[in-house]
Order: sequence, then structure tokens, then C-alpha cells
Amino acid sequence: MAKTWDLDNVRNIGISAHIDSGKTTLTERILFYTGRIHAIHDVRGKDGVGAKMDSMELERERGITIQSAATNVQWKNTTINIIDTPGHVDFTIEVERALRVLDGAVLVLCGVAGVQSQSITVDRQMKRYNVPRIAFVNKLDRQVPTLCVAKMLEEKLHHNTVMMQVPIGIEDNLQGAVDLITMKAWYYSGENGEQIDIKDCPDDMKEECLKWRSELIAKAADFDDVVGEKFLMEEEPTEDELRAAIRKGCLSMNLTPVFCGSAYKNKGVQALLDAVQTYLPNPKEVRNEGLDLKKNEEKVIMRTDDDLPLVALAFKLEEGRYGQLTYFRIYQGKMKKGEFIHNMTDKKKVKIPRLVYMHSDDMEDIEEAHAGDIVALFGVDCASGDTFTDGSVEIAMTSMFVPDAVISLAVEPKEKAKAANFSKAPQKFRKEDPTFRVHRDEESNETIISGMGELHLEVYIERMAREFGVEVKSGAPQVAYRETIGATAPYDYTHKKQTGGSGQFAKTVGKMIPWSPGEGDDESAVYKFQNNVVGGRIPKEYIPAVDKGFQEAMAKGTLIGAPIVGVQMDLDDGAYHDVDSSEMAFRICAIAAFRQAYEKAQPTALEPLMKLEVSAPEEFQGNVMGQINQRRGIISGTQTQEGFVTVTAEVPLSEMFGYSGDLRSATQGKGEFSMEFSRYNPCPRNIQDELVKEYQKKRAEEAK
Repeated sequence: MAKTWDLDNVRNIGISAHIDSGKTTLTERILFYTGRIHAIHDVRGKDGVGAKMDSMELERERGITIQSAATNVQWKNTTINIIDTPGHVDFTIEVERALRVLDGAVLVLCGVAGVQSQSITVDRQMKRYNVPRIAFVNKLDRQVPTLCVAKMLEEKLHHNTVMMQVPIGIEDNLQGAVDLITMKAWYYSGENGEQIDIKDCPDDMKEECLKWRSELIAKAADFDDVVGEKFLMEEEPTEDELRAAIRKGCLSMNLTPVFCGSAYKNKGVQALLDAVQTYLPNPKEVRNEGLDLKKNEEKVIMRTDDDLPLVALAFKLEEGRYGQLTYFRIYQGKMKKGEFIHNMTDKKKVKIPRLVYMHSDDMEDIEEAHAGDIVALFGVDCASGDTFTDGSVEIAMTSMFVPDAVISLAVEPKEKAKAANFSKAPQKFRKEDPTFRVHRDEESNETIISGMGELHLEVYIERMAREFGVEVKSGAPQVAYRETIGATAPYDYTHKKQTGGSGQFAKTVGKMIPWSPGEGDDESAVYKFQNNVVGGRIPKEYIPAVDKGFQEAMAKGTLIGAPIVGVQMDLDDGAYHDVDSSEMAFRICAIAAFRQAYEKAQPTALEPLMKLEVSAPEEFQGNVMGQINQRRGIISGTQTQEGFVTVTAEVPLSEMFGYSGDLRSATQGKGEFSMEFSRYNPCPRNIQDELVKEYQKKRAEEAK
């Protein structure tokens, strides 16, 4: 497909939403209307083909998106690069890395359920990377309170929304929508909704539409002086003035235009494509920052210009049929097949052997790619998040946020003969997915894989069998417990060792204090070090060794053997010896001092709490709530809509294993749930006692 390259007419967008809101179905319609595909196949369609963007066999079987897929389409005179992202929270990194490189997004909301838990997560990710978005309320062919969804966006996500359309008809009678800017009605007909008839607004809807239109003008007036002036003078702004004002609001992320339709019933998608073209930014309108490695990581603004030195970010890896496929976003400069590029992480120089545009799992070879583009390269060995340049500059793009793993499984191959393949698989997956971790437990000699949830690890175990031919046995899931303290405790420790020749001497005095990140602190920080030593009681060069020793001691608590969090270590005093003191002596002293104080500081075990959202038919409400209570869950809210109840709760992760099966049996297979990490909370005393016993037993066995 020939692509014209005019930066003003380029859009890099993502389609993001809660699971089962219709993202992939919407993308399938976009591909059809832009001529990229010639037949529509549904996610769980009867023909068994599955949606184009769900290219992985596992995705088609499960009817979910697991990996984000990229494509590019031509709509009118605009080139649109699209990334269809997963909705399931277990694959949140796919959304994270897509939003890291995109300029705009379509937030798809299910018209039936409205704003759901994953909609909130996706919205938070969009805010993190300053991605302007338009909202699309989908599934209006079902019984839904359409215009309530915009209100939910305001209440739950604090968006300043503006309705751009009002649907014509509801449920089976949904025919199209009235465009509030032109006051024209769009009717969609034909087998695939490809015929559009634009007529005057129906008389019976005029009053309602004028009311919504006056609200649209009032909101647009906040972002444009011309519209603002006309609004105050009670004059009518032109259509172009309104569009320009709404675009300004959208790009500043202070306004969310809301569109509506039904992707499944082929209604409203073409108007949404027009909106992407009209309201979302082109690559030149987005501020992207890199770090100049030659100037102590000073921030530099990327300018989307072909003539500048190349800077491109490898944001996603896939092991394809022909080797590693690496997706790149080009921030500035050009990429040409056959040229050399430099990896800023390991400073290696590599040649570009093959450059392609992706269309799900199909590809189209190209000779060169431009600033602002999203492309893929073969044969470039790198990790997710590496920055590449042409060698004339040393710039690294700022990294993306990677959440901590919350669940671990012990795994081993069923057949010992497959051990070589078994060790290859996790390494490959780890390179692809930063939230998938693998390590060898030295104590138990087991291979431990960690991830974002049961489904996340289940998919990787399944992929080991399919892609590497290794059947895997998995052991009991391990929960990522933590330890913390409940009280302040002093320490006063002297480390002395004389072994002939120079010995070791260090003394540290101070206190251990419970701590949590405050304003200006890194939110993910778990520890703070406060140096209060004066008068050279401990020489300056030994202070970092004390800090390092404390951090080492925090890696494994003495209560249940879990990492320690939420501690401030104050170093108030100490002593040293001219000959016997060294960095090592102070590090060892700090480790022992930490343990001395920790015993007195009321150590407590913390367990991860998950935010759970369960949706099931109303008749199963009692069963669903009963199950949550049995699992030590605390229900925070219930919402009933159109015969379905949605229950939100906080539940300890340790109680959630096997929940999917239990929920299916309690709701005759009709219940669905999504779960994401919420926070750490102290364990109940009986659970902590069990964990302590287990840890002591394990240590006793190791000591034998």
C-alpha cells in the first residue's frame, strides 16, 4: 500500500479499553473501511477465522488480545499508524509500551458497563505519557444508557467531556448518530455499514440535539478566544471555528470529545476515523524528550524532522518466523535499509538488514522510514526500551514505567530431555516482556517465573509448549509478600574483627523509623537513608558503604524471608579506626546494625491486595459476594445495570488462586472478572504466624 508522507497528515494512535469493550472489533472495522482488509471477521465469529489483529493462535482460541498488534491505514489523505492493545490487566505492559510511543489514543468504553476498572488503569497510563484522547462509547446496539457514559467519564475519571454526537435510535433500532457540529444525521446502511446517508437532523430529535450543541459551544468557548467571544455575544460560531476550539482542548488534555456507535453492527466507525484525523495530534504537535548522554543526561526536546540525526526507540520485541522482530518509533531523522545504527545501551553498531511496515502478522518491505513513523526491523538484537541513533548523537529516550510482578510459579519441564529448550523459552519471553521475570532460587534449586497474574503466566506456559515443544509442570504459586516495621527502634553496633595483620573495625549508632513516600519522593521508593553524622565521627567516604549495607539487609527480612519495605534509617553517630576501618567493615556493620534494630521494631508481614471487579448476571449476586467474603475480600461497591451486577472489592492475592474456575461454576460460566494490584496491607495475625512457621521450617531444613 503506497503511503504518502506528510507529517501534518500522520496520526500515531492506540486503541485502549477494559477487556471485552470491543477494541479489536473496532480495529477490524477500521481496517475494512480503509480498504486494508476486504472481509470482516469477528473475534469469536462462527467462521473460525478470527479478527485480523488477533494473529496469535492463542488469541483466536481464547477470544482475547494478548500482544498489541500494529498496522497502518490510509483514511482520506491521512496515514494512521494504529496499535490495538490488550484489555486484560495481566498484559498491562503491552498497553504501557504502546502509549509510551503513541501521540494520541481512542479510549473505547462499553456502552453497557461504562467506565470499568481497566478503563481507569488505561486512563492513568494515558495521563502518565500525556496522550490526548477521544472517547468512543461502543455497543450501543444493546440496551444502554448512552449519554450516562459521558457523565461516568466525568465522575470516575474526572474528564471534561463534550458530546460530539447523539445516537439515532437505540438497541436493534440504532441507525446512526447526529453530528452536533453540523447538525446533520449520519445513517449507516449496507451489509457492512459502508453506505452513509447524510440528512437533516430528525425533527423529533432537534430539541435534544440543540441542547447538547449549546453545551458543546459553551465548552469549546473555554479553549478559543474567537468562539469565546461569539459565545458571550450570543452569536453562532462557524463549524471550522468549533472544530479548531475542540482540537485545542483535546490536545491540551483538558477536553475529551465523546463519539458513539456500535463497531459490531458497523455504525459510527467512519465518523470516528474523521475525528482521529480532525482532533488527535500529528507527530510534530507532541512534546517528546530524550536524555543527552554526553551532557549528564540533560533533557533535550526531540523535533520530528527527517533532516536531524536519527533517534529511535525499540519499544516492543517479538520472536517471528524469521528471527527477532523489533518495533521502532522514530522520533527524529530517517532510517534506511542497509544503513548502520548505534544502540545507546551497549554502544554496538548494527546494520539494518530489513525494514518493514507491520499489518498484524503480515509485513510490507520498505526502503526508508521517516521521523514520526512506527516501523519494524529484522535482525537487530536488542532489548525492549533500547534507544538507537545514527552515531552522531548520544541520546536515550526516557524509559517507560514497568510495574512489579505480583505472582510467581515454580516451573520445570515434564521431560528432562527438553531441559535445553526449557531454559531458552523464559529468556526469550523476558526479552519480549519486561513484566515477565525468571530467576533460579538458590535455596530450593527451582526455576521461578513471575508475572502480573495467573492468566499472564498461564499464557507463557502454554507458549512454551507451542513454540518450544516443552510441556511444563508448575508448582504452587508464590505470592510476593513483603515485610515492614511498626515502631521506631535504636541500634548501636560495633563490628570488630582481628585476624592477624590489619583487622576490621566500624561502629554505627542511629535509629530505624517506619516510613512511607511523601511529596517529592519517588512513589516506588521503599527506603530512605538520613545521614546526621557531624564532626567527622565517620569519614565521608564510608557513609555510602553504610547506606549500601542497610539496603543489602533489606533484601531479605528475618521474619518470613521477604524483602523489607517502608523503612527510614537514620545514621546519627559512629566511630572508626585509622588502620582497621574500611568500606567493607562499615557495610558489614550496617547489615548487623539493621538486623539488631529490626528485631525490636515490631516487624510485620505485608500481603499484596488486589483490586477485583466481578461482573455477573444479577441472579448470581449472592454467590459472587459469598465467594469474595470467603476469600477475605472487602466489598467496596456494587452496581446493577441491565440485569448484570458489577461487584468491586479488595482481596488478598494469596486467596485468589483458582478463582476463575470457582467463579465459572458459581455463575454457570457467565461471570467475568478482572484483577489488578492495589496496595500492600498487613497480614492478619494467624496468616503471619503460618508464614513465620513455614519460613522457620525451611531454614531448619537448610541448616541440616
